[in-house]
Amino acid sequence: MKNTDKKKIKGKKAGNRQIWKAGNMLYPLPAVMVSASDKEGNSNILTVAWTGTVCSDPAMLYISVRPERYSYHMIRETGEFVVNLTTEELAFATDWCGVKSGRDVDKWKEMKLTKGEAAKLKFAPVILESPVNIECQVTEVRELGSHHMFLARVAAVQADENYMNKKGKFELNSTRLLAYSHGEYLGFGKELGGFGFSVKKR
Repeated sequence: MKNTDKKKIKGKKAGNRQIWKAGNMLYPLPAVMVSASDKEGNSNILTVAWTGTVCSDPAMLYISVRPERYSYHMIRETGEFVVNLTTEELAFATDWCGVKSGRDVDKWKEMKLTKGEAAKLKFAPVILESPVNIECQVTEVRELGSHHMFLARVAAVQADENYMNKKGKFELNSTRLLAYSHGEYLGFGKELGGFGFSVKKR
């Protein structure tokens, strides 16, 4: 290694910077409702922001859940869950299902949400008011600390035909998807460009 490589590179400060203790500040995140059921047919809805894509082939994603949450034992027992995308119209239900416990209330009934049958799963239902339902089968559970991460393979995806355009393209961004950022729910802003727009010839 050259002597110059050992030197610490100093960057310029842009205004005043605060140094905080280690924490998760990766925002925005998708605010999704996760539906699950136990083997006896008792089902629940859990709001999750700790979720994301893991792999495209095979299609995989993850959710991270605290073990004390009511839905945790359902997912652990059956190895199934559904990630239901949320919209601005579902913002109230999304928040409510995140702060209320299924031990005390029937979230389906109180939020007037409709159970639908999954295409590939045996136990977990889908939420029909959601524009997209991602059916998942757990492949691994990692007990990381405050949250346990469920790695899952996507078994099927259900999409609401109401958002198909005349050319047969699914207009996902017209559903007014919901995001979560630093304690707040946000709607999507205006489009700034499509994938690869920065390198396209003008």
